[in-house]
Amino acid sequence: MTETAKGDAGALPLAGIRVADFSRVLAGPYATMMLADFGADVIKIESPAGDDTRSWAPPRDEYGDSTYFASVNRNKRSMVCDLTTEVGLREARRLASSADIVIENFRPGVMERFGLDHDSVSASNPGVIYCSITGFGDGDGAALPGYDLLVQAVGGLMSVTGRPDGEPSKAGVALVDVITGLNAVSGVLLALRQRESTGRGTRVRVELMTSLLSALVNQASGTLATGVSPRRMGNAHPSIAPYEVFRAADRELVLAVGNDRQFAALERELGLDADPRLATNPRRVALRHELHDAIDSRLAERPASEWVERMNAAGIPAGLVNTVGEAIDFAASLGLDPTVTIDDGDRVGRFIADPVHLDGVTPAYDSLPPRLGADQSADWRDTSGPSSTTNEGTS
Repeated sequence: MTETAKGDAGALPLAGIRVADFSRVLAGPYATMMLADFGADVIKIESPAGDDTRSWAPPRDEYGDSTYFASVNRNKRSMVCDLTTEVGLREARRLASSADIVIENFRPGVMERFGLDHDSVSASNPGVIYCSITGFGDGDGAALPGYDLLVQAVGGLMSVTGRPDGEPSKAGVALVDVITGLNAVSGVLLALRQRESTGRGTRVRVELMTSLLSALVNQASGTLATGVSPRRMGNAHPSIAPYEVFRAADRELVLAVGNDRQFAALERELGLDADPRLATNPRRVALRHELHDAIDSRLAERPASEWVERMNAAGIPAGLVNTVGEAIDFAASLGLDPTVTIDDGDRVGRFIADPVHLDGVTPAYDSLPPRLGADQSADWRDTSGPSSTTNEGTS
């Protein structure tokens, strides 16, 4: 199901909050898009060349625009500020001084060079929430480039992703950027809540590297506890079995058996004799290869969709290995409304909906990703400053 949506921005929780968005590519733009979906006025400040992802293509949509750029830039306004010129720099500083939130992901030192760093901005705007996104922090790792692939490598994710007998593999999307963007949103919202009490802003710092380490959860915890780093296991799970990909007669499916009761049900559905060696999860983990072969041989007798239907009816977690298109359709079949269609009068675009649901609140899907400098002719002379809470209790 596709919904054409127009939200009431004034009724949204971030209505009246202005964001000066100096970020580019993915982590920062993903964060600011989520803020924009819930009412924040996000001003995307771009160089004359524009965000790099405007040229990251194919694929392109029917209007010739990069779908990569489109994925994280809806509901924003675009203004070009050439920071190498006095006019552009002056305008960028004005926007930062009038914002409730500033988000940037330049290498450490760049914003200081332009007088747009936290200390400079907060001097004139003490209520500002200033969020810096870096790859490896602003200390000894400041010079390292924060590319998602690089962080997946040095951050350990690739060491546990891929076949045991193959090369390390990255995730199929820039997952570290997405996780870091979510952490940035969390940090900004925490800072806004703090500002309600203190009347003053603060600096929020998030890094790709530490975001990834936090997201390694059980793999990192096991390493700290045992001193042994995990290895690549393909689609198998280090602590649960069977919990991986299997091959049916026509295509792959996943079984995610999380307890002994589910496994007993699986044995019954597959027509396998109950094996006391496999009665508990630790034993199944130890015999995972033998178990995998036995399950595969039975699943090969029927189509995957038939097995999934039977497994789900028996309370056994199972699902097809869907393509992205099939995944969107599957979510729609469950009534999750995974997509929205935005019609801003000149263009129409279809997007994945914001995943956050608040009772009584509908995100504002009001505008497509902006053309470069599309709002340059708008009235940028608004000098009202940040929202009324920004300078509450300050001079």
